[in-house]
Amino acid sequence: MIEHRLEVTPRWAFRLPSRGGMDGLMRVRSGVVHRLLHVDGEPVVVRVAQTAPERVLFGAQAATSRAAEEGIVRMRFALGVDDDLAAFHARFRCDSLLGRAVRDRPWLRVSRRPEPFEALAWAVTEQLIEYGRAAGIQRRMVRVLGRRCPRTGLRDAPLPEAVAGVAPARLEGWDLAAGRALALRRASREVADGRVVLRGSPEEEERGWRRLLSIPGIGRWTVEMLALRGQGRLDRLPAADLGYLKLVGRLTNDDPRSRASEDQVREFFAPYQPWAGLAAAYAFAVSPGAPAAGTAA
Repeated sequence: MIEHRLEVTPRWAFRLPSRGGMDGLMRVRSGVVHRLLHVDGEPVVVRVAQTAPERVLFGAQAATSRAAEEGIVRMRFALGVDDDLAAFHARFRCDSLLGRAVRDRPWLRVSRRPEPFEALAWAVTEQLIEYGRAAGIQRRMVRVLGRRCPRTGLRDAPLPEAVAGVAPARLEGWDLAAGRALALRRASREVADGRVVLRGSPEEEERGWRRLLSIPGIGRWTVEMLALRGQGRLDRLPAADLGYLKLVGRLTNDDPRSRASEDQVREFFAPYQPWAGLAAAYAFAVSPGAPAAGTAA
């Protein structure tokens, strides 16, 4: 195994996550982030530590230096360590809604996935159900279909080909609704066969969005979750998210039971473009008691 190390100076205030996700893919042990990835089928174990506010150390083990370097690239993307958010903070540090959080939490990022297919598949599992239940579906998929590194105990998300080859009934047995099982299987096949490009130029990715939207059960929310969390598009806002509908309803009507429409959510965050997705994350940060985002209405 080749060990590749790289020390990075974040382009903006940064704080390494202190805990992993409920799906079990990213783990945090003694302050160090651990994640198993695959580059062209080759396993890569990436570890990330923040040695000082201005220094982040990446280490990757793989059979080849190329795979190790690519694994670090993907985790740099997932963690947002290279995001330059100076323009966003300069523009909104005195904003009536976001200003305090922008000043107090400059390290805040939108959580991302190192692989765009992971963001797409997980978005389908999160449709119309609470996140804890969706995370249970994701853990079952990882356990059965994911790839494992025996020496570390880490697991990676399944390949599109693996999900495409699973019978819908089996996906349903893991608590995925019938319609979403069919949608996930078909979307996975589109990606596996190369008809949908998830990592490419903006034009290629947007063509992929349109093709995904033609699949029954894949709606705008799912594609916007892919764009925001899998492709780094901070201008994309999953406006149909139940968390955002409740948040904007409460902020605009001063009623904790109020719920906005999808169009109202888009209108509310339009002044924050081209950072609507990031602005929405800050809106949650300044709204105690707001429901967690991540579930389509």
